Amino acid sequence: MVKVLVFGSFDIVHKGHVYFLKTAKALGDELVVVVGRDKTIKEVKGVLPLHKEKERVKDVSSLGIADEVILGGLGDKFKVIEEVGPDIIALGYDQESFSYGLKGELVKRGLVIKVMRLDGFKVEKYKSSLMREKLG
Repeated sequence: MVKVLVFGSFDIVHKGHVYFLKTAKALGDELVVVVGRDKTIKEVKGVLPLHKEKERVKDVSSLGIADEVILGGLGDKFKVIEEVGPDIIALGYDQESFSYGLKGELVKRGLVIKVMRLDGFKVEKYKSSLMREKLG
C-alpha cells in the first residue's frame, strides 16, 4: 500500500483542488489530506480563511477523493507527517510555505519520504487567491 499525503487550505474548493487531489491519489493506493487550521492559515497567509476549518474538512471529504481528511496540528507542523507515515508527499504547484525546508526536516527526523511537486490545472482561472479576490 502506497500512502500519499497532501496539505492545503482548501478554503474555496474549486476544480484546481479536484485536479490536485485526483492527481495525488493516482500516485498511490491511499490519499490522506491535511487541511490547514484557521490559526495556521492566518499565520502563513496573513488572513483568516473565509470558511472555518471544520467546514473545509467537510468540503474536502464531500469530494469523495481522499481516503482520509484530517486537520493539521497547531504546534509542530511536521508531526502529522510522522503520525500519518506517508510514502509520498505531493505538493501543489504553488505551495511554498509548507515546502520550504521540508526535505531537510524529513532527513532530520529520519523519515524517508518521496516529495513530489504536482502541476496545476488552468492556474490562470482556478487559483484560490484569484477566486477570493472575486468574492471581494
